[in-house]
Amino acid sequence: MAKKNDWFLRFIKGAVIGLGFILPGVSGGVLAAIFGLYERMLSFMAHLSKNFKENILYFLPVGIGGVVGIGLLSAPLEYLLKHFQIIVLWAFAGAIIGTLPALFKESEQKKKRDGIDITWLVGTLIIGGLFLYFLPKIFGTIPANFGTFILAGALIALGVLVPGLSPSNLLLILGLYSPMLIGFKNFDLLGVFLPIAIGGLAAMLIFSKAMEYLLNTQHSRVYHFIIGLVIASTLLILIPNPAGSESISYSGATPITVIISLIFFGLGTWLGLWMSKLEEKYK
Repeated sequence: MAKKNDWFLRFIKGAVIGLGFILPGVSGGVLAAIFGLYERMLSFMAHLSKNFKENILYFLPVGIGGVVGIGLLSAPLEYLLKHFQIIVLWAFAGAIIGTLPALFKESEQKKKRDGIDITWLVGTLIIGGLFLYFLPKIFGTIPANFGTFILAGALIALGVLVPGLSPSNLLLILGLYSPMLIGFKNFDLLGVFLPIAIGGLAAMLIFSKAMEYLLNTQHSRVYHFIIGLVIASTLLILIPNPAGSESISYSGATPITVIISLIFFGLGTWLGLWMSKLEEKYK
């Protein structure tokens, strides 16, 4: 009975972590850390052959729970984005902003911030922000297909490998977020779940060792790069971009919409701060 209960508990944990894959401002890595799965998962991916069968059986209910959690949340999330885009995106932005204090604190865990760290942050913020803003103009609208969903899976995996990094805001900018939600809602196993799983698994296998190495040797630089990217992508969620298919539109916004958006921005910020404190508590 104890083993069955443990299997079900890991299933529930996986379902909640799955929400972190598709909710902008929520990091799957943060949730994995809260539930005590992050270090074992990173070690498993970085040293795949070590205790392979035992780890596969351990993470199987987590993976199944993740798929179920994603499938159940996608439909209401798609509806909210379709009918309350401004309010929802401001809430997402607030949740991301709420994680910044924890990211800044984490960036100085191994050494104090120096001039090179600031250069990494500012450089990533400016160059990364400009690149992401003009990305749709340079490359046009990125089509939602098997190949681009592999890219989406890789970005989601990075959000697991790097606690605090939320890839969903990047998917919003790339125009892949809504198509991904629709595919999840319809449980499109071959067209959406499969390529995202391929991209996610490939990124985990390719980057887990590199991430383990970088966090051990260039911890501060890596986190300042992440902070710059997080700030840039968050600002772009709130800035209209005529070339972006999923860009925010303030057309038709009323004073009531503005007030409600600011309230939800505040609630989102509180949620991000709360999640960050949970991560620190259970790390």
